[in-house]
Amino acid sequence: MSYSDYRKVFKQLKAKPAVLEKYKKHNAPKERKFGINIKRCVRCGRTGAHIAKYGLHLCRQCFREIATKVGFKKYS
Repeated sequence: MSYSDYRKVFKQLKAKPAVLEKYKKHNAPKERKFGINIKRCVRCGRTGAHIAKYGLHLCRQCFREIATKVGFKKYS
């Protein structure tokens, strides 16, 4: 089974719950153990521009929004 839209698949397999569960089991995305997608922003979930220093685990956009609340100062 290869479909471009998963909603069509679920609609067709709704009448067959056993087949639907098997489909979900074998076609679910795998759990990542390493790589860029394992490090995600805790606020928004972005994977790019991740800041893990000091245990922040934020993307750069979220860091800019809450940096002053966390206690960082902007030097300019």
